Amino acid sequence: MSEIKVSERAAKRIREIQSEQSIPEDAPLRISVKSGGCSGLTYDLDFDSKDKIGQSDEQIEDNGIRMIVDMRSFLYLAGTQLDYTDGLTGQGFHFQNPNAARTCSCGESFSL
Repeated sequence: MSEIKVSERAAKRIREIQSEQSIPEDAPLRISVKSGGCSGLTYDLDFDSKDKIGQSDEQIEDNGIRMIVDMRSFLYLAGTQLDYTDGLTGQGFHFQNPNAARTCSCGESFSL
């Protein structure tokens, strides 16, 4: 099964956010795909608590970041890399998703 990767820049920014917002270091990052956005599907990132991990959730760790992904979302996200940029073209998290046939110009939604 393909994994979800986290770039060094994304891992650094995730840890900074945890520190800034006093989120426990062991709080996993929940990544999901939801209906919406201009291309049909949109990415969602949020911190979750360990006690909300479901039996069908995938638990993944990369670059020291623990991630939780529900099985439905994992089917869309397998092989994806989460990156972070803060350049002139926009600041924020970006998904490099090999499963996406089309993405919108903002990079926050995609379609298969």
